[in-house]
Amino acid sequence: MLIISGTIPQKDTPVIAGKVRREGDMLIADGQPFPSIQGTGAMISAALAATEYMGVEPPYIVVAGDIGKGDGTRLMYRYLNENIASLKPGFVALHYCQPFMNLLTQFTIAAEKMDKPPFLIADAGAMYAAKAAGKAGSFGLFTPDPSEIAFLADPNATHPAYIADHLFCCGVEGVPQLIESAYAQNSAAKVMVVKGSRDYIAKNGEVVATVEEPDVPVLETIGGTGDTITGLASAFIYAGVEPVEAGILAAKCNRMGGKMASPTPATKVSQIIDIFPAVFKQYLCEWSGICTTPVRKENK
Repeated sequence: MLIISGTIPQKDTPVIAGKVRREGDMLIADGQPFPSIQGTGAMISAALAATEYMGVEPPYIVVAGDIGKGDGTRLMYRYLNENIASLKPGFVALHYCQPFMNLLTQFTIAAEKMDKPPFLIADAGAMYAAKAAGKAGSFGLFTPDPSEIAFLADPNATHPAYIADHLFCCGVEGVPQLIESAYAQNSAAKVMVVKGSRDYIAKNGEVVATVEEPDVPVLETIGGTGDTITGLASAFIYAGVEPVEAGILAAKCNRMGGKMASPTPATKVSQIIDIFPAVFKQYLCEWSGICTTPVRKENK
């Protein structure tokens, strides 16, 4: 089972938990709809496109509404901590939420107590909390953008808003140095996909691959196109692809989806997600050997 968990920007939305499906611009789980085109929703939608193509079970999602007060984040972690042992997921991806270090720590402890601890993935607020709490090493994958890798590399920052100037201004060519620094400080997951104009894939402190083609600069202006990389990588790992290869495939598919969608700054991320099945059909076999046969028919 792959659990994807995060918050959605809606007030007073209780926990929504269950297997998810998509209907247009809405996702539905446990009979409850929520938007598919924002933040955690975009990540889930991308993961769902990949799991459907590869013939594996759809993600089990745990989301709650949070408009910055932290109430939804608390509900999300409470559900995870109370149910992770019975759900027995093999993979858990945490996304947008308030960066509460104590709640993230409680979650990782609960996960590590399982007979078979799940492979953990984090982006956004969950990643910030993991770094600040000293729990980055518990995670198998982080997917930071350039400002977030600068945060991970800064030994003093507890949030990306407080990055030292000399780190924030390093530019794309300085990303490998930031990656090395983040690993040296134990502020990085075992594998990282640093998303940007050039995507860097790193493992245990070393950049092992980069992806920069096709170059679709307009993707940088479309909200959610970083979230889709995280969703794709999570789904590929869940389906049995080795994490580094999953990161490379996610970056390539995301860029190709952008190219095939012929986007403008007005394009919605859902229009790119809708292109992913065509991208998978045309390129996954060539890039990875994932053809018409699912990588893994069951993954619990």
